[in-house]
Amino acid sequence: MKRSIILFFVAGFFMVSFYATSGQAQLKNLPRVSPAASVVQRVGITDITIDYHRPAVKDREVWGKLVPYNGRIPWRAGANDNTTITFNHDVTIEKQQVPAGTYGVHMKPTEGEWTISFSKNYTSWGSYFYKPEEDAVSIAVTPQKAEHTEWLNYGFEGLTENSTVAYLRWEKLKVPFKIEVDVHEIVLGSIRNELRTSPGFTWRGFYDAARYCLRNDIINEETMAWIDQSISRKKNFNNLQVKSQLLAKAEKSTESKNYMKQAVEMANRNQLNRYGYQLLGEDKADKAITIFKLNVKRHPKEWKVYDSLADAYERKENSKRAVKNYKKALSMAPDNQKERIQNALAQIEGTN
Repeated sequence: MKRSIILFFVAGFFMVSFYATSGQAQLKNLPRVSPAASVVQRVGITDITIDYHRPAVKDREVWGKLVPYNGRIPWRAGANDNTTITFNHDVTIEKQQVPAGTYGVHMKPTEGEWTISFSKNYTSWGSYFYKPEEDAVSIAVTPQKAEHTEWLNYGFEGLTENSTVAYLRWEKLKVPFKIEVDVHEIVLGSIRNELRTSPGFTWRGFYDAARYCLRNDIINEETMAWIDQSISRKKNFNNLQVKSQLLAKAEKSTESKNYMKQAVEMANRNQLNRYGYQLLGEDKADKAITIFKLNVKRHPKEWKVYDSLADAYERKENSKRAVKNYKKALSMAPDNQKERIQNALAQIEGTN
């Protein structure tokens, strides 16, 4: 019995000793001095993601001391392992093209201009194993003075439809760099790929593609082919209207009117109403009134059609007809709409 106890004690001692000295025994899920962070900005359909760790100033002299101003030794632009930036499509950084992918971010600070390098090797620890020959691109930027930021952070500002400015902020400096995206080329490439999958079997997929082009003034043979594909799958108000609008932008007025006529013939009440307000927005009040009157003729038992026609007459400053149609709408409208219509009537009658 004593022999068994001794053997158990000895075995237990060696087991405790092993786990105490083995790296496998270290706790990993503990707070880090410089916590991890991530920030994402979408430009068009391109996601820009920066993953980094956030050291604090802690009353230290950061620039020129903690982070030396020598312009030669790279700084990890954060703490712990690599700060990384990821693009899911090709981008341009400060006028230099960068393919889609993930890159390690390394900065070489000086008292004036800084160099930011984007390394294809993004898995190394910090900048200790940085090699210039692994850079995808290097850019020159000028830091800016900023309000004190205790914890280092990255962010985005100056967002436009095709660009944003990423920045690092820490202590009293901000280090910005502009990222641009060829949004339309990327979106069109994505559309072409999607139209070879399930959306390519529907009228809606080709309609969405042509409508994107319409909104962005991309009028060419491909755009026209897409809307024709949509119409061939299922002719409806939506795709006929887009076809009309595309033809109008292509300065084919007669064809445009023909397609819009077909669209109006197929329109339901809501589609006619939206089209009427579209015309009002284009300062085409007379045409809008024609459409609203057609809606009244087709849907005489719907209060909304009289309300919209009255609105158009009011904008046309035809008070008499506006009042007549508001009163008709009021007699048919649900209770939750009556106060609004009564206020519209009171405003017209109070100005006459």
